[in-house]
Amino acid sequence: MKKIALAFIAALFLLGTPTVKADEGMWLPMFVKRLNYVDMQKQGLQLTPEEIYSVNNSSLKDAIVRLGGGFCTGEIISDQGLMLTNHHCGFSVIQENSTKENNYLRDGFWAMKNADEIPAGFSVSFLVKMEDVTKDILPLLGVELTEAQRAEKADSIINALKEVAGTDNDYDVQIKSFYNGNEYYMFIYETFGDVRFVGAPPSSIGKYGGDTDNWMWPRHTGDFTLFRVYADADNKPTKEYKEDNKPYTPKHSLPVNIGDRRAGDYSMIFGYPGSTDRYLSSYGVEMAVNIEQPAIVKLRRQVLDIYEAEMAKDEQIYINYADKQASVANYWKYFKGQTAGLKRLKIYDKKKNEENAFEAWVAKDSKRVDEYKNVISNYDQGYQELSKIILKSTYDIEAIYRVEAISLAWRGRGLLAALGSDDDDKKAKAIASAKSAAEKHFKEYSYTIDKQVFAAMMKAYSMDIPADQQPKMFKDLVAKFKGDFTKMADKIYSKSIFTSSERMMDFLEKPKASAIEKDYLYQIAKTIILEDYVQNLGAQKKVINEKLDNASRLYLKGIREMNPSKAYAPDANSTMRVTYGSVKDYFPRDAVYYNYYTTIEGIMEKEDPKNPEFVVPAKLKELYMKKDYGQYANSKGEMIVNFISNNDITGGNSGSPVINGRGELIGTAFDGNWEAMSGDIAFETELQRTISVDIRYTLFIIDKYAGAKHLIDEMKIVSDLSPNTSIETDVVKEEEALDAK
Repeated sequence: MKKIALAFIAALFLLGTPTVKADEGMWLPMFVKRLNYVDMQKQGLQLTPEEIYSVNNSSLKDAIVRLGGGFCTGEIISDQGLMLTNHHCGFSVIQENSTKENNYLRDGFWAMKNADEIPAGFSVSFLVKMEDVTKDILPLLGVELTEAQRAEKADSIINALKEVAGTDNDYDVQIKSFYNGNEYYMFIYETFGDVRFVGAPPSSIGKYGGDTDNWMWPRHTGDFTLFRVYADADNKPTKEYKEDNKPYTPKHSLPVNIGDRRAGDYSMIFGYPGSTDRYLSSYGVEMAVNIEQPAIVKLRRQVLDIYEAEMAKDEQIYINYADKQASVANYWKYFKGQTAGLKRLKIYDKKKNEENAFEAWVAKDSKRVDEYKNVISNYDQGYQELSKIILKSTYDIEAIYRVEAISLAWRGRGLLAALGSDDDDKKAKAIASAKSAAEKHFKEYSYTIDKQVFAAMMKAYSMDIPADQQPKMFKDLVAKFKGDFTKMADKIYSKSIFTSSERMMDFLEKPKASAIEKDYLYQIAKTIILEDYVQNLGAQKKVINEKLDNASRLYLKGIREMNPSKAYAPDANSTMRVTYGSVKDYFPRDAVYYNYYTTIEGIMEKEDPKNPEFVVPAKLKELYMKKDYGQYANSKGEMIVNFISNNDITGGNSGSPVINGRGELIGTAFDGNWEAMSGDIAFETELQRTISVDIRYTLFIIDKYAGAKHLIDEMKIVSDLSPNTSIETDVVKEEEALDAK
């Protein structure tokens, strides 16, 4: 009997991890009890709905924080306000505090006592509660209103509701639309302005694999950073850093589980996903695949080639441009992968089939025809019009505004306006503001890099944008230099006030409006960004978006009516969501199998001392050679680095906690997988995976590598793990039962 059971287990592994439903959806925690709880229990959740989300009692939501306005997520992991997030979420803080003498990017940073912690320069927010306010808004938005009138009316009501909600407290209040304007929800936050940098591994750990491994599995990246949240003497939020603030005592902090994991184990992710477009029409997919995304990929690759060549030559330039390079590179690869995924998975065809089904449903009822008859035609007409200008719109931002000196010149509009005023106080404030902006800009600016980017982007703009869409000023400039963009860059950059700290500061001592107006970089910013992008294209997009917004709102309203028994998850919009699924392997393509976890062995296999993306620190190699993993190895003695689960996440979820069925932290989400890069538009059940840092690797680096055990001592460490519900677990139980017989 035992042989039969073992054969069954082997067969399951040959087929991949037993099928556990991959749940598409980033769900609002307040609705977990009604929409998701039964399914979550079946998959292994052992908590009550109130332990997940509660307004009156401590719950998981109280350990989850939004970084800034939602650029990342973090989780509280001690009763002293210690916060864990991703290395790439803290990358700008690490970079800004790095110097040649104290290069935290290269060497890492660890505060051995609270006094060593560094102000981070961003805030974090805790969700107090969320509330459905649809009934207060939607009935007042009559069908006779145009989309523009509807939006204006909604904004007016929202502002009034926010004012009432914030009257008696210091909370931050947001009200956001859901389902493309069919529902509205209020979110009330406590925001803490004093956050301090506690620790981060070197980039050789935190970014191991670099751009090569970005969005890829298998992965071996220690993508984590530690911060601490501070409060006043009464444990209340403060708006800014104060030396006498105290570590915040949270309502809830996550226990940290270092026990074994198995394929099929329950996994839940809390966080602030930024943006998805799951209800994008087939027309939108077509435009993205054929025009918009290829343009972004092309331009960003040109910029990256310039950045990386210069960064390799000089350590200070590397430090200054590390965050800029990472930002450009991340979404260069993202859009490259998304375009390929949308094509490979035939998302256009799937969307088209859904729209055909919708039209057939509408045609069966005269009342539905009256309400929904223009939905598909508005999509068609709107995207036809938008497709004519989307390349120009994309280049205005990705090529023109990408040039740092042009973006600085763009910000000079305020100074120019003030110089034309008779108000001396207004002038003085504008000059002071311009000096402050210039100091920050030139602190991490490379004249050499930006001049090359300027030449490359001007050339791309001139060659790729139809001549009848190029402003006369720009075409005249190209003609003046006879199409020699290197010569153009040399001449303009040698004289512009926006390319030199010295010229800018000299100018600001006695600023004149004429000096700004005559500067070619300001002229480019004024002509292409202000007059063309903001005013001209902005007016065209406003008309187009009337059609598209109307179509999107009614289409989503209609398909929810068409399928009343189906629970549709709202698109992400930087509000708190919970997703659930399981730790799970996958088959990315024919005859290829990926296990659900990686180990430190893979780090050593990838090591390449000549490639900065795959350098392994000497201390890490020493620990590996000695197998000195402490309590953080699994029961097989392996040092797990990363693992995957079939949770539904997107940008903004970076740093989100991966939580087991008992509410304990098992990892930190940091990426998605290449095969499912289309996931923000179309969730792929069999391919979608979240890549996370195993919490045991995080603790191993903190303790064994950095020697910062005092941080481990703050945490509540749990070393056992009760089995979660999974088919694999059932098979093991069956085997044990057969053995007993």
